Amino acid sequence: ARDRCMPSVVIHMQKGRSIEEKQKVLDAVHAALMESFKIPEHDRFQRVLEFGPDNFEVPPGKTDRFLHIELTVFAGRSLAAKRSLYQGIVSRLAALGQDPMDLMIVLHEVALDNWGIRGGVPASEVKLGFTVDV
Repeated sequence: ARDRCMPSVVIHMQKGRSIEEKQKVLDAVHAALMESFKIPEHDRFQRVLEFGPDNFEVPPGKTDRFLHIELTVFAGRSLAAKRSLYQGIVSRLAALGQDPMDLMIVLHEVALDNWGIRGGVPASEVKLGFTVDV
């Protein structure tokens, strides 16, 4: 069975980007995850949350193109893999015209016991088909 729950990606942004641009952002984040965390191509659960300017306070020194990317992942990746992920996301988004300084990435690591997958089985009891200790 294919689990579409790892990682869980939420990208927060102000309204105004085209459908194509949003898809390119999603694709860039997923490509970085595949490269750095060695996840399968099909393992993709991503959402874009858009806000009007009255509901999205931009941090000081940032623009209305600011992106806040939250990734919730199985715990177990090395610091080197995390560095690679951050740099992979930044470089791919920069290639799309996103200012690297207008970006924040937050990684939430959750123990395998705390993910209910495949009909409610703890992920720690499931053969995932990939490793998290990269």
